[in-house]
Amino acid sequence: MFGIESLLVKIALIGVIGIGAQWIAWRTGKPAIALMLVAGIIAGPVLGLIDPERDFGQLREPIIKLAVAVILFEGGLSLKFRELRQAGAAVFMLVFIGVPVGWALGTAAAYYGAGLPLELAALFGGIMIVTGPTVIAPLLRPLNISPRVKNMLKWEAIVNDPIGALLAVGVYSYITHGGAEANSASIVIDVVAASTLAIILGGTVGFALTWAFPRGWVPEYLKAPVLLTTVIAVFVLSDLVMHETGLITVTVMGVVMANRETYSSHTLRRFKEDLTVLLVSGVFIILAATLDWEVVRNFEFRFLAFLLLLLFIVRPLTIMIALLFTRIPFKERLFVAWIAPRGIVAVAITGLFALRLSDYGFAGAEALVPLGFGVVIATIFAHGFTAAAFARWLGLDQGKGEGVLLVGANSWTIGFAEFIKGQDREVLVADSSILALRRARRAGLPIHHGDVLDEAHDDSIDLGQYQQLIAATDNDSYNALVCSELAPEIGHDRVSRLIGASRNGSQRRGRVFTLAGTPIEEQLDRLQAGWSFGRTRITEKFTYAQFVARMKASGGDSLAVVRPSGELAIFTMHHRPSVEAGDVVWTFVPPDAPKPRQDAKPADGA
Repeated sequence: MFGIESLLVKIALIGVIGIGAQWIAWRTGKPAIALMLVAGIIAGPVLGLIDPERDFGQLREPIIKLAVAVILFEGGLSLKFRELRQAGAAVFMLVFIGVPVGWALGTAAAYYGAGLPLELAALFGGIMIVTGPTVIAPLLRPLNISPRVKNMLKWEAIVNDPIGALLAVGVYSYITHGGAEANSASIVIDVVAASTLAIILGGTVGFALTWAFPRGWVPEYLKAPVLLTTVIAVFVLSDLVMHETGLITVTVMGVVMANRETYSSHTLRRFKEDLTVLLVSGVFIILAATLDWEVVRNFEFRFLAFLLLLLFIVRPLTIMIALLFTRIPFKERLFVAWIAPRGIVAVAITGLFALRLSDYGFAGAEALVPLGFGVVIATIFAHGFTAAAFARWLGLDQGKGEGVLLVGANSWTIGFAEFIKGQDREVLVADSSILALRRARRAGLPIHHGDVLDEAHDDSIDLGQYQQLIAATDNDSYNALVCSELAPEIGHDRVSRLIGASRNGSQRRGRVFTLAGTPIEEQLDRLQAGWSFGRTRITEKFTYAQFVARMKASGGDSLAVVRPSGELAIFTMHHRPSVEAGDVVWTFVPPDAPKPRQDAKPADGA
């Protein structure tokens, strides 16, 4: 019924290729954005499976613009004002000092390096201040670096996206209104007025939704659809006033909603995150497939000079000047100065203005598309494949988090936390009761006072530091809620719970900790009776089968296994991780259990 030329087949192919590239990136640890770029080029100009201009026609530009609008709104939803406690001054300087400096340096690089006419160089230099959350977020996700650095890059990317677009709008208006004969003051007033109107519209709509949602004006099942429809509507409305101001509107709307309570924020954010992953995958495949051989042939050797200037002069100098008088450590400045990949917004805006200027008859406008793609390809590969190594070289990347987060402060969790700490592994005990945490504090354990659900969603606790989360309060329902809420955030295989005396071991409410699924009340009684935590190394001589037989004889509990690589896998009622020679098993055993192979200190590599 459907041939390979069917639009339905093309849409399905775009989805499969985009999500497939992201899955491969997850499995291999490679930058997702780079793999999507390669996949799009292979599917487009190499194999000819996708030709966006032919397949979508006039729908291509609206599809991309609407997708970018939703992506920027979701980015705005991630901007919490509390993040500015550490990075606020730096973000301020990156926007109000970094933007004009970056624009000036980018214009000079495009003029002298790429040989573009001055007006075209100014337009392209404005677009080049854009980095973009669609590229920054996947790049930073696998890195365990300080929240301050992540927040600086995230805020800069999201806030500068609409600013770069507006700079391009201003220069485009200057060109089309006669260049040197244009009334520059009038153009600036128009851009400022339209931007102000866009800010007011975005803020007003954001406040209206956060006022209506908690008061029941919109039912739960309609909140996500209403929100998505509203984002698209206000983007289009603002864009009708002046091109690209819609980007400001949706960003401001997202920021307002991120910092006001909706009582459905977790659900809405998860919906937007899922949608954004799909949109990023699809749009990036479309844009990469747009790169045809004619564009490649138009890429001139002189453009290489511009790329080198952009990578090694423009970006580093911009950041160093912007952060000169801040207290940001020099190593963090160096990292921020290197990380500036461009993505969807840069390519989309460049292509849009190249088309408009070519129709206007402006000489040299055809050079913008190959130059824009050249910047995207160069920065994605340069920054995507070096970010992790550069962060490690600077000492900023703390490596893969191997800690354990214990939710609930009681005798058993405190004893377990002391044991974990004794294995040279990070541990954190979290509880909403300051009184319950007193004993943990006296034992010298790291503690966190607060509801872990609120703290995790508000990013007060960096979940990336912890390889496992174990909910072990005396409230079985709360333990189940913690698992169900945080499993989508950090992975279902990384959360587990101790059950209550009712022994409700359903996996639908989170994996049940320990192989025997022992209730928390019984664990507390066992601790009172003298049970203790221990460790046993499995060897060729003392096999796992022998260990299991001994544990059955003693009646002890198997808790977790530590691989030589440092990976920690827990035992649950419905899952027994594989154990091989060289692994170390953590146990909870009675006082009379034989302990010939239990020792107090971790062996090397355990």
